[in-house]
Amino acid sequence: MTSHLHALCFDAHDPLRLARFWADFLCWETSEDSSDGITLLPSDGTGFRLRFLPTQERKTGQNHMHFDLTSTSLDDQKQVVERALELGARHIDIGQRPEEGHVVLADPEGNEFCVIEPGNSFLAECGFIGALAGDGSQEAGYFWSRALGWPLVWDQDQETAIRSPHGGPKVTWGGPPLMPKAGKERLHFDLAPPAGSDQQAEVDRLVSLGATRIDIGQGDVDWVVMADPDGHEFCVLTPR
Repeated sequence: MTSHLHALCFDAHDPLRLARFWADFLCWETSEDSSDGITLLPSDGTGFRLRFLPTQERKTGQNHMHFDLTSTSLDDQKQVVERALELGARHIDIGQRPEEGHVVLADPEGNEFCVIEPGNSFLAECGFIGALAGDGSQEAGYFWSRALGWPLVWDQDQETAIRSPHGGPKVTWGGPPLMPKAGKERLHFDLAPPAGSDQQAEVDRLVSLGATRIDIGQGDVDWVVMADPDGHEFCVLTPR
């Protein structure tokens, strides 16, 4: 059996503050975390949790992944943006054009996210978190489809998207040109093999699909740090 997407992890200077922002904004509940971080559990059909982990490293450049949040009307889009701003978000400019309908914001630690205009057919029925949009290659999209066992729901012009068979957000890769990678990513996936399976066997399977084992100074830990075909880090946890 394949691993499941256990969590999307954020590196944070102040994990508690960042977790509170996203908990209030998404209306998710906090949960105990076995590490020094903080975990949020979804209150909707998202299917994976959010984890906020302490780091001393500064954010440099744009994240390679961000949330695309949906809206049901122009008034709803405005209200979503206003709620985010009240909680500590801010408007940012990443080169979006004035005629584009989405609003680009950053959370209190500068992590980008978008509030998409109503009527977006690609994100229809995906929920408030419509997509986790990524900068990445077609090869990465194929890798993650096989790694998670999620079918491709878009594969055109080197742009790919996958979605869990159980629903929830899409995960997308925009194809070339790719942003240059500068240091460790601030967002990464935690994968968990199913209970009763073998962590090493899953690591071997992911290597056979195109991942590599890497060392980011993690030391003696019970998870394995890997990189996908684009070099983006992810962790394989113990079975659960």
